[in-house]
Amino acid sequence: MSGRVDFHVHSNKSSDGDYAPAELVGFARDHGMRAISIADHDTVAAYPDVVDDGRRAGVEVIPGIELTTLFGGREFHLLLPLVDWTSPALAKIIEGQTECRMHETRERVAKIQALGFALTMEDIEARSNGAPPLGVKIAQVLLENPENAGNPALERYYRPANKRYAPYMFYGDFFAEGKPAFVPKKFIALVDVLSAAPATGGAPVLSHPGAYFQRTTAEDARVLKAHGLIGLEVYTFYHTPEQTAFYKDMAAGLDLVATAGSDFHGRIKPHVHFGALAEGDYGMVEKLRARRGGAA
Repeated sequence: MSGRVDFHVHSNKSSDGDYAPAELVGFARDHGMRAISIADHDTVAAYPDVVDDGRRAGVEVIPGIELTTLFGGREFHLLLPLVDWTSPALAKIIEGQTECRMHETRERVAKIQALGFALTMEDIEARSNGAPPLGVKIAQVLLENPENAGNPALERYYRPANKRYAPYMFYGDFFAEGKPAFVPKKFIALVDVLSAAPATGGAPVLSHPGAYFQRTTAEDARVLKAHGLIGLEVYTFYHTPEQTAFYKDMAAGLDLVATAGSDFHGRIKPHVHFGALAEGDYGMVEKLRARRGGAA
């Protein structure tokens, strides 16, 4: 059964997303898509309302979440499409993730303030849509604060040529490992999420394996498959054509389901346009359902 699918879009229930879940459903309808999965960062706040929005619009909404995890000393993102958003196992994971994210944010803010920049927890919480704030969101809030606009240490982020990607530039310059406001990550281990996944109903799919912070190797994927990984996000705007080919071969060689996810957020990722990823097909949904035991 065919029909275009995107397994990886973010709503404003993520701290860094721009559009309400119902708006994303409308975009999917307008683009003639059969299904989308709203996979917000460490939250399922879009559910269950968005599922009903989808039914009314004739678009299937595949329940999902994107979890921030650690593996091999690196940050890895894991999608759980088909997840049961009411699952106690998932609620326990989200509770731990929220605690870790808020602790990380408080430490980042303290370091940023010590560097002489204007930023408060109140500023961040007011701009994060009620969700635990990600590093790029913190950078966006800082750079949009007029008190920082005249700071010579930030001059390059305000240059017209850099403005679209300034939050990512700031993240790399200040929050990355070894940088002035780096905070060691304390999120849940990826293998622990894979162990808990059956209890959540989700089908574990590794997000953008070629992302600069993941750099997923074939050995990584083999180990993760042994712990329960089902799919690999092969088609994504994170990947170059060479990476897409590499991970497509990896998925085939390890018998993982190759999926497609744009990672659409809105203005914080201006190069990612809704509906522009062509490779997603509903057959991917059917394969994931079969691999996780055929649950509805």
